[in-house]
Amino acid sequence: MENRIKRTYICKDVNAHSIDSNLPEGYVPVAGDVAVFEVLRIGKHKNVQGSTRRNITIMPGDMIMAAFGTRYATEQFEGYLPDQVNQELHILGAGGTVGVLASMHYKFKDIGPTTLRFAGFAKDHYGKVINTKEIKQKLRVKFSGAAAAATKVILSLGSSMDSGKTTSAAYFVHGLKKAGFTVAFIKLTGTVYTKDADLASDLGADIVSDFGDFGFPSTYMCEEEELLDLYESALSGVLIKRPDYVIMEIADGLYERETKMLLTCARFRQTVEAVIFSAGDSLAAINGVQTLNAWGFFPSALCGLFTASPLLMREVKENTAVPVYDIEQLSTGATAANLVNQKHWRRAIN
Repeated sequence: MENRIKRTYICKDVNAHSIDSNLPEGYVPVAGDVAVFEVLRIGKHKNVQGSTRRNITIMPGDMIMAAFGTRYATEQFEGYLPDQVNQELHILGAGGTVGVLASMHYKFKDIGPTTLRFAGFAKDHYGKVINTKEIKQKLRVKFSGAAAAATKVILSLGSSMDSGKTTSAAYFVHGLKKAGFTVAFIKLTGTVYTKDADLASDLGADIVSDFGDFGFPSTYMCEEEELLDLYESALSGVLIKRPDYVIMEIADGLYERETKMLLTCARFRQTVEAVIFSAGDSLAAINGVQTLNAWGFFPSALCGLFTASPLLMREVKENTAVPVYDIEQLSTGATAANLVNQKHWRRAIN
């Protein structure tokens, strides 16, 4: 079996192991537990991201190594950990997150998820189920706020999934680099897949990191303290480059569980330098600003998908004083430098 296993990205650090198909009595998988699965039917996911970051085509009958996890993605899947593994399982994310589908966007109604059958847990030489989060436990540090105090954290937030926050963040990274700054990019929450961090790296980030580096198949359903510790850990890791700015993307929309949890947490809010906010249309932009204001954040820039439309940009500009930028503007050194040097930028947080 071992020679046929296609290892997904989340399992890149799983080394010495054995595959045990015997189910431990009463064992319920937790987030990060590693197992091998047989592909039964191809649905939405025709590929998985491999341990080398290369996308790997999968076919029925293939064996893949992945990790149990959850997912919250309004444009794709909602999924959770199974209460037992002898049931139909689903690929929730291409980076190797497996669970049980709870709902999906209508556009996948006729495609459905890629379905799997549990084949066995990956176990260490003590016979314990390997867990990706435990593998990376030594990298995690308790939240203190000290790492954020050593740099300037700029949040890239959005009104929803696919509102343009990753693109805005990456192009802003590019602009800051042109302006002569040292810049890091972190994706703090989401479902493991390196595409967003890879884009920021391609556009010039001096160092990139995401939650997957700490063994998280996803961050959905994490508790507040775990998220704060992850925040501190990710920031601590990029400080090796002594970044002037850290652009940090938080996945999904403002009302997503973990996003709202962080943004309404005073300890987190006090560590943030500034916010750029992406939206899909003018109404989302204006109401997003109002929601953020109510939580103590005052965005320094509006960007995202709505900036593809001159009419939507005009609507936003007529209804808010927050500056509006498209990705071409964000990517210029002059705009980036002007943004971070304006008086309204510094600590635009209550």
